Amino acid sequence: MAYDEKLAERLRRLMTGRRGVTERTMMGGLTFMTASGMFCSASGKGGLLVRVDPQSRDAFLGEEHVEPADIGGRRMTGFVRVRQEGYRTEAGLKKWIERGLAAAAARPDTKPNGANKEARKSAPKKAAKRISRRGRGA
Repeated sequence: MAYDEKLAERLRRLMTGRRGVTERTMMGGLTFMTASGMFCSASGKGGLLVRVDPQSRDAFLGEEHVEPADIGGRRMTGFVRVRQEGYRTEAGLKKWIERGLAAAAARPDTKPNGANKEARKSAPKKAAKRISRRGRGA
């Protein structure tokens, strides 16, 4: 299933002008990332995938239109899936984006400085599109 193009456009519009946000197709959807990592995705399985603090995940699951995120048969404790009704309004979508950005920013740095630097240099990279001020990939 392809991701929701209208949701992707709404996400791009809200990210316009925000520095350091990139988008990349991965996990069957269109993922939005910062240097801190993925914070949300227009999911190929439908809905919006949002990064959350694993300790707060159960509280988010108690909200309407929120369900666990299962990816590749695994339950992802750092993510929730929000059904369309949960981000129908711009305010609702912005709320989930801000939650995802906050959770990504709060993630501990798991890579020691310089660790696997040579491996990262030689590994092929997927192209990531930066969001320009006009809302289109640069």
